[in-house]
Amino acid sequence: MQYRKFGKLDWQVSALGFGAMRMPTVDNDPGHIDEEAATEMVHTAVNEGVNYIDTAFPYHREAGEAFLGRALQNGYRQRVKLATKLPIWKVEQQSDFHKFFDIQLKRLDTDYIDFYLIHALDAERWKKTKDLKILQALEKAQSQGLIGHIGFSFHDDYPVFKQILDEYEGWEFCQIQYNFMDVAYQAGRQGLRDAHNRGLAVLVMEPLKGGQIAAEPPDQVKPVWDQLGASKRRNGHVDLALKWIWDHPEVSLVLSGMSTMEQLRQNLASAKESNPRAFSNETHILFEQLRGMYDGLRQVNCTGCGYCTPCPSGVNIPRVLRLYNDLHMYNDLQQPIKVYNYVLDGEERADQCTECGACEEACPQNISIIEALKAAHKSLAQ
Repeated sequence: MQYRKFGKLDWQVSALGFGAMRMPTVDNDPGHIDEEAATEMVHTAVNEGVNYIDTAFPYHREAGEAFLGRALQNGYRQRVKLATKLPIWKVEQQSDFHKFFDIQLKRLDTDYIDFYLIHALDAERWKKTKDLKILQALEKAQSQGLIGHIGFSFHDDYPVFKQILDEYEGWEFCQIQYNFMDVAYQAGRQGLRDAHNRGLAVLVMEPLKGGQIAAEPPDQVKPVWDQLGASKRRNGHVDLALKWIWDHPEVSLVLSGMSTMEQLRQNLASAKESNPRAFSNETHILFEQLRGMYDGLRQVNCTGCGYCTPCPSGVNIPRVLRLYNDLHMYNDLQQPIKVYNYVLDGEERADQCTECGACEEACPQNISIIEALKAAHKSLAQ
């Protein structure tokens, strides 16, 4: 296993972290973890050198933390740093932090959390965090030895990310979505560099866009993957996509949510060969070409600028159009359809559009949004 510097901490983290969000399940029921298979995966990862395990309050319909509490028995808890997250959307007053934290300690069967994050911060949740003085509560728990280090995971645009960094100096680490397709999405490359320059450890989630990049590439982009040598690697283009992230010296850790032992073993093999600044300029140029070719498969030329929001009917127009594009760009039907039907709130879906036309009047790309939403719903709805 390769190890990397974790921000300002005097500790080395494994290049690959175990993301416990997509554990193997029974009968495709997210709340019913296949404990025998999942425990074997956790133990294999730790035995192979993984020393960071990430979970959260809602994972596997709130069964994930308790599973890890059982899986990390017999000395495994002492061999890893354990991370979990405060479900800030459920918090209505400061005392709720203590309520959820106590539940998490019990579920995880531990008396401290090494790395504790505020989960999925965006502009609204950051305001709530400040108004309810959640950071002060976290700092007190830290002073009592209940929390080792304080961080956050992020899902919003870069200006909000910068605001969060600017307005609190106590952050020690952050978790962002980053992969070769998402260099300008959410925190993006600029956020990665900003956090690193401030001394934060940067943890990367969704390195394969929820598995979409791992799908069999569309025929149009296969020639570029071939130029990159994907066919000569044991894990093909997935190995290259992961190593593109590890090539960034600003990245401390890549978190992968793995569902099978085969996925784990493939990712362990890639991690053991990972190094920063290992790619040539020519390789990076090919990745730029690859991104352009994937982008060329978009069905709707939406840049996610947000001018169409807020929709009077509550439709999350940028998210719906992004899912619709993803459906066609990555040869992966499962992930966009799953998000559309089971992650998006019902009022955010495209079928709530009343065709008022406000979005089209505001769109700088002159997109026929109403028709695009109809096509998206037809493709995504189940």
